[in-house]
Amino acid sequence: MDCNVFSPVDLPCGRTIENRLVKTAMYEHMANFTGGSPNEFHYGLYSEWAKHGWGMILTGNVQVSPQHLTLGRDIVVPPTLNAEDLKPFVRLAEVIHGAVDGTRSLAIMQLSHAGRQSANFIGGRPPFVPPLAPSSVRVGAGCTENRGRGTISDLMFHALFQVPTEMTTLDILNVQSSFVRGALLAYKSGFDGVQLHAAHGYLLAQFMSPKSNVRNDEYSVAPENATRMLSEIVVAIRKVVPTTFIIGIKINSADYVTSGSTEEASQEGERRVLDHIRTITSWGIIDFIEISGGDYEKPDFMACSGSQKLDRQAFFAQFSRTVMKDLYRSPVPFSSVPLILLTGGFRSHSHLQAALKSKHADLLGIGRGAVLCPDLPKILRLQLQDSKSSSTCADRPFAYEPEAVSRASKWVPSVKLIGAGVGTAWYTTRMRDIAIFQIKNPSAEPPPADYSRGGLTAVFKMWFWFDSRIALIWALGIFTVLIVTTEVFYQH
Repeated sequence: MDCNVFSPVDLPCGRTIENRLVKTAMYEHMANFTGGSPNEFHYGLYSEWAKHGWGMILTGNVQVSPQHLTLGRDIVVPPTLNAEDLKPFVRLAEVIHGAVDGTRSLAIMQLSHAGRQSANFIGGRPPFVPPLAPSSVRVGAGCTENRGRGTISDLMFHALFQVPTEMTTLDILNVQSSFVRGALLAYKSGFDGVQLHAAHGYLLAQFMSPKSNVRNDEYSVAPENATRMLSEIVVAIRKVVPTTFIIGIKINSADYVTSGSTEEASQEGERRVLDHIRTITSWGIIDFIEISGGDYEKPDFMACSGSQKLDRQAFFAQFSRTVMKDLYRSPVPFSSVPLILLTGGFRSHSHLQAALKSKHADLLGIGRGAVLCPDLPKILRLQLQDSKSSSTCADRPFAYEPEAVSRASKWVPSVKLIGAGVGTAWYTTRMRDIAIFQIKNPSAEPPPADYSRGGLTAVFKMWFWFDSRIALIWALGIFTVLIVTTEVFYQH
């Protein structure tokens, strides 16, 4: 394996990524309150990333169901794909492809369905209408690590997440069709590919996890069925797009943890997800697999590296290395083995180099670092061109995490979702700052991060970004979230 961050690498479909740096999906929270198409804020934000030579740029999750949003303001796949519907998405693809330094980033649309994690009030449904899920298991129900979490945490889960409705076979077929429509949207709009979000406890992950899927039919979590939902979607997409269209999958191990001691549960989870990755690889039609972790019950994917010091700079490096070794021994032809994209915790050039050299990954995913430092590829190139700078700056962090985020876990230790959510709010408002600045100053360098912004300020600025069309249902939903959050702050 070439250990140079800026070396190109080929995907199984035949497309080439010009370097190993991937701007991974980040929740933008910039569309209309009820979900909608990309707008000028998305164009401003992604044009900033496009200027600096990322090998691949992934959008935030584009929801295939307008009735299953995450926190509102999600981009949503339109019900029809006529020329007018395509225009905003065509524009977004053009923006991502609009490099100014000669590196044309691959544009990947992340497709998602929140399933049972679509919150009440702000999930795109009328109040108290439950979301769809593989089984009628509420978020947080029966989660061993959350037992004894306290009244406030229970209130949080019950206020935001309802007992979902178990999906019928017809529901499953409809969802599969919506993912295919999302892939067609990406293809017709000029995107280079899609990533199916099968991590962080969202619907596709729910089908593969025993803590959210207790079905007894062909979509159960039995070994022969666990990846059926995902497989049928992938096969259906491959039938309607060219062979050079990229298909990636985001997956994790934390979704599989159910019971037992932490160590035992983690080992069992790793065994299950490794089996699933082997199965996915055996299909021979997937281009890359992103390794990530956590869901709303255990939101590691929302956690800030500053609040969780780990021995490795990448949260899931060890597991990713295990996957890499296993794939090298796969009976699948080497040219058809998907690349591994490792995401989480990279904070310096030396960490990126070490991940490649140690064969932890083929591709290096950067999310929050890309928000703090949108021009990271440009900075790394300049360091490599200057030998003195390269030797002295390789271990220096790209940018420093905001103290407001690292303090969140101390404020709200019993409700991990809230603490992680403060971090999400801070980075969401940072992305909004970048978008607005880019709209006003298209040729300027990215604005410096506002490290003086506190956690509470970020939460309020994220939610109270109103327009004249806000409805009572949204105000009620936001009020509920803020009341619960405020009670947590006062409790601790």
